[in-house]
Amino acid sequence: MSFAARNSFRTVSRSVRSRNFATNVESGKALEAYLEADKALAHHAAETTDLWRKISYYVALPAIAVCTAWVYNTEVEHAAHVEHIKHENGGELPETPQYDYMNRRAKPFPWGPNSLFFNPHANKDMS
Repeated sequence: MSFAARNSFRTVSRSVRSRNFATNVESGKALEAYLEADKALAHHAAETTDLWRKISYYVALPAIAVCTAWVYNTEVEHAAHVEHIKHENGGELPETPQYDYMNRRAKPFPWGPNSLFFNPHANKDMS
């Protein structure tokens, strides 16, 4: 079938379908049913939005606050423990054991012996 024939067939079939819908006697009832369903959908969407807003404010935000407080307290205890160990050892952390499985390198990093995110307060200096 050629392109022109196929295109004209589609155009005719579309115009017939739309003409039948426009002359349908029950189209007023269908429109009322559609508008009623649309109104019910909007009402449901408003209720669902309100539910998730309440969940966010009354569940998620307090949970975030509780987790933040817990992590803060844990980190403060850890920092106090590290300071206690430093105090017992003359102001320095004790030397970590040199185990064979730690800090293995197949080849050196291009920027030196330490990792790219080296922190002298938390990581051992490999140089």
